[in-house]
Amino acid sequence: MTTGRDAHHPAGVRLAGTGMAVPPNRVTNEQLAERIDTSDEWISQRTGIKQRYIADDGTSERDLARDAVQQALKNADIEPGQLDMLICATMTSEMCCPSTAARVVSEIGAVPAGAVDISAACSGFVYGLNMASSLIESGHYRTVAVVGTETLSEILDWDDRRTCVLFGDGAGAVVLTADDQPDRGCLYQSMASRGDLWKELYVPRCESDIAEGAAFSGKLGTLQMNGREVYKYAVTTLLKAVEDALAARDLSASDLAMIVPHQSNRRILESAADKLGLRPEQLYINIDRYGNTSAASVPICLHELMEARCLKRGDLVLFVGLGGGMTWASSLWRL
Repeated sequence: MTTGRDAHHPAGVRLAGTGMAVPPNRVTNEQLAERIDTSDEWISQRTGIKQRYIADDGTSERDLARDAVQQALKNADIEPGQLDMLICATMTSEMCCPSTAARVVSEIGAVPAGAVDISAACSGFVYGLNMASSLIESGHYRTVAVVGTETLSEILDWDDRRTCVLFGDGAGAVVLTADDQPDRGCLYQSMASRGDLWKELYVPRCESDIAEGAAFSGKLGTLQMNGREVYKYAVTTLLKAVEDALAARDLSASDLAMIVPHQSNRRILESAADKLGLRPEQLYINIDRYGNTSAASVPICLHELMEARCLKRGDLVLFVGLGGGMTWASSLWRL
């Protein structure tokens, strides 16, 4: 559903509501150690992860997305029929066609809202947030929802302890709407990629997808990762993304109320915080409770922050995502 452009359309964008959903099945490090050669100490020291949520066979990323979007709409006090567009960020969609977004629009009663899936791995939600903000700023759309949703457990090699301990399933959503305050919304955004680094983090479907020298556990259709290279990429890219956003608006790290980063590894996040001189309360970390949920990690963080009333009107908040592709994105907001 689209709306005609209004010459007097509001210039601002308001973050109206958030939501999240995780499967009921909580899996601790100790439980994983019962099935693979690992330990709570090994996982905790290297990643900061203590537990994650894993979907059962009857729960799809669409189910999680639907529940998260419904909660976000409820918290925004917006009816599904008011939704103009749904952007769904996922790398674990049920089918290549139809899109997860289109089915969610139907299931929540938002027909005929526009619907599209985007794939940027762990950067996906921030990509979607930037797109949604721009659609509203254009004046053609008034209310847009963005959801990041993943069931990464479906594409993990559960015999590969290097990767399977890192990830979890979940979904997070936000509803954005036009606002009459011109200083409210996205102040700066960036989206970038390094496709030449694709083989450091990929999911091969056939033998020809496996590049020479690329990591491969031996099981097609599962996530493969060169942990050492991804770690180096993440540390430098996260830091640069934050510094570029601050420089673009002549800000310092102390001006930020919060940085909401993709939850890839606690050591990566704490290293960036130290180099930026951040106070502990300026960087949100919840990887210990959810693991790496890819496109769902940033919106889950945001929902928890909003529910705990840690953010207020006028706060400067920087969202940062980086992941497979390789891709990265940032989005600086004044709430």
